Amino acid sequence: MGRYRKKPVEIEAVQLTWQTWNDVCAFTGPFPEGMRGVYIDSTGVAHDGHPGGDPRIGLVIPTLEGDHLATEGDWIIRGIQGELYPCKPDIFEATYEPVAE
Repeated sequence: MGRYRKKPVEIEAVQLTWQTWNDVCAFTGPFPEGMRGVYIDSTGVAHDGHPGGDPRIGLVIPTLEGDHLATEGDWIIRGIQGELYPCKPDIFEATYEPVAE
């Protein structure tokens, strides 16, 4: 069996938070069909309307593998073919590093 290394690739990403919601919207552009902002209640369930209490922000992202739910703190990544997908913060930090501008 061979061993392989992931090719170095630069990506664009934005972290999903209440404070960066406008940045997320600018980053994604017009939401593609099926993408929508949601509220996440204290049990982790997504709601289209405000469920009361202090919900977290979320984003439903349609991908080739089906809909994925990004929750507050996740990173939204634009892949090399322009596709969008969520990434948990610990995986993002282990996989990516900032690029010097």
